[in-house]
Amino acid sequence: QVQLVESGGGLVQPGGSLRLSCAASGDTLDRYAIGWFRQAPGKERIQVACISGGDYTSYTHDVKGRFTVSRDNDKTTVTLRMNNLKSEDTAAYYCATDWVVGGLCTYLRANYWGQGTQVTVSA
Repeated sequence: QVQLVESGGGLVQPGGSLRLSCAASGDTLDRYAIGWFRQAPGKERIQVACISGGDYTSYTHDVKGRFTVSRDNDKTTVTLRMNNLKSEDTAAYYCATDWVVGGLCTYLRANYWGQGTQVTVSA
């Protein structure tokens, strides 16, 4: 069974940057919509960024202009670059997909999830 694996989380100071990666064990991520979600303690899990099967990207208002999602050239990894991090970005971050070829972010039914990676923004 193909699994999603996130990496790249950690502790960073406010204003700093991190790069999260999402990879699929045993497969590529080519042509699938991949969503990045985060969940802070006591809060609901929300989608913060998405890249469609056709490589169109979308972002929630809170991260637009600071986060960038992209598919690496080898199509095996989807990267979330996070700049100018704020304390409110602290959360567990997850990537997810529905394994629909050519999927659109609007219709993403995230039913396959990675295990998550923790991002902590603190001085």
